[in-house]
Amino acid sequence: MFVERPDLRDRTPAPVRELVDCVVAAGGRAWLVGGTVRDLILGEQPRDYDIATDQRPERIGQLIPAADLSAARFGTASVATDLGDVTLTTLRADGDYSNQRHPDAVEFLDDPELDARRRDFTCNALYLDPIAGRLLDPVGGIEDLEARRLRTIGGPVLRFREDPLRLLRAVRFAARFDFEFESATAAALNTVATELATLAPERAFAEFSDMFTAPGRGRALRLLVERGIADVLLPEVAAMDGVEQPPEYHPEGDVLTHVALVLDHVPAGDRELAWAAVLHDIGKPSTFQRAPDRIRFDGHDVLSAEMAEGVLRRLRAPRDLIDLVMEISRDHIRFAALPQMRPRRRERWLRTPNFARHLAFHRADCLGSHGKLEIHDFAARELASLPPARPALVRGQDVLELGVPPGPGVGRVLAAFEAAADEVPVAPDREAALVLLRETVTRLRQAGDLESR
Repeated sequence: MFVERPDLRDRTPAPVRELVDCVVAAGGRAWLVGGTVRDLILGEQPRDYDIATDQRPERIGQLIPAADLSAARFGTASVATDLGDVTLTTLRADGDYSNQRHPDAVEFLDDPELDARRRDFTCNALYLDPIAGRLLDPVGGIEDLEARRLRTIGGPVLRFREDPLRLLRAVRFAARFDFEFESATAAALNTVATELATLAPERAFAEFSDMFTAPGRGRALRLLVERGIADVLLPEVAAMDGVEQPPEYHPEGDVLTHVALVLDHVPAGDRELAWAAVLHDIGKPSTFQRAPDRIRFDGHDVLSAEMAEGVLRRLRAPRDLIDLVMEISRDHIRFAALPQMRPRRRERWLRTPNFARHLAFHRADCLGSHGKLEIHDFAARELASLPPARPALVRGQDVLELGVPPGPGVGRVLAAFEAAADEVPVAPDREAALVLLRETVTRLRQAGDLESR
């Protein structure tokens, strides 16, 4: 079925149009395809630009010498442009997916209607001729877009088993565009979910990261649990479903509801804060207790940080992301005590490198529960009014002069000194600081926590 859409022709960026023109001028045919067309129809800015063509990869290399042909055996060429890499893929039919990622073999074609049969969802099988402004819709994608419906092409069980990553993509698309699953597609999600155990962790992490930073991310998290996907890849998240919380602090409902709301309120596109939102309370199910006064989760902050590290290491996440998520998970309940902290101790936290990230997360945490921002606003004012940093009162050399040998003991002394200084009502001057340092070293030695030279 063809649909005239001259408005989409006008929305094709010049670098993409130039590549299409190059193919057509040489006697070939080319269409924008996939998510590019879907996003254009929905009025969104495409993240990527993909072109389908009847020209073989070697011919693309002749027409566009700068094209990267490293994936030519799958019919794909890539061209660097000001918009990022634009992919040109030869129309093809795919063989079996024995590795659940790439087809074992491909057959190059000339007919886009046959090419459409290998694609995942009907909304991703639309072909736009950007010169004529005409859409080719071989599998009913436009009707599904208008109905806000996500439907696989062909049998959904087969499509998902070819590459289980498609289950995660289905959740991301449904959440991002506020689609509902077509009934057979919905049933297949639950049926095939267990096969996600074979998915490479790096692929799962990348797809989750896209999902958790996109619009509709809170709904995506709930869909992962509802469709049984979290049970396989994120069982720690699934365990939060239905876990009660004290209504005086969490009127929104159970732990999963809270976490999904926090995820909705962290800044879009912030991968570290998104993962912190997902994982900051995963210790609550294990620490749940119905105490005489209210429901409590004593120690859930520390446990959540430890569990978050395990989850992210399992998914092969970058170490810097793991460290920040652990830090936020461990410290997110410290904000309740921030206004009452001694000024020096509060200032020390405010001056830590990641405090602005903690503060942004605290805001989302509040908006995902009771909605009160008094502590957030207080912390923001304190942060904005910080004077220039003062020189350190004591240094490592001062510790060495007290007979502490070089090594980790110096750091322990300095940390203990800072903790002791936090408890002094008036910030010590240099002379008082040296007295406190000597007292700290003596105390650590008496406790057997420090060696002498």
